[in-house]
Amino acid sequence: MTPAWARKSTLVLLIAVFALAVFGATTQTWITVTLDANQVGQAAGDQNTLPVQGSKAATAVTALAVVALAGGLAASIAGKFARWVITALIMLASVGIIAAAATVLADPLGAAQGSIAAATGVTGGNAEVAVTVFPVLAVVAGALLALAALLIIPAGRHWKSRTKYDAATSGGPAGSTAAATGPVDEIDSWDRLSRGDDPT
Repeated sequence: MTPAWARKSTLVLLIAVFALAVFGATTQTWITVTLDANQVGQAAGDQNTLPVQGSKAATAVTALAVVALAGGLAASIAGKFARWVITALIMLASVGIIAAAATVLADPLGAAQGSIAAATGVTGGNAEVAVTVFPVLAVVAGALLALAALLIIPAGRHWKSRTKYDAATSGGPAGSTAAATGPVDEIDSWDRLSRGDDPT
């Protein structure tokens, strides 16, 4: 019996949930910037507070979350070798997510410079920044995503893959006998030849 943690549906769902959690975090405000009144200028009026979304503070995170989500879905139909490749891709995406979010936490002002320049037309200015909880949530979700990816290989041993010949062979000797005694056309002959049988 397949353990609960190794079920394909459970593991794919976990990867999808963590990837979507990362993606959702990037749509929220990661940094709140309080601009210098002199830097804002007359064009911006009284708007001296600038919210910076995660998709702008760490642009790579959104794309990496999509890669991880696609990898999780692909793992459900992949073969043994492909699952190793998919695991590696999800792991790399997870590491990238964690690194990008951690960079924002370490240097929020640097991460906000692009948005500040777009709002004020001035680069390299000073401003007060406050970091929200969403970069931390992205780091946590990225770490859980990596752990879920590591489960793909051991869980994959419990996943059964079916081929186009399974239905024909699942019936045992009776099914084989029926196939042999039934009418044989050219396509059946080629199929049996490919399996090493002599239809003549």
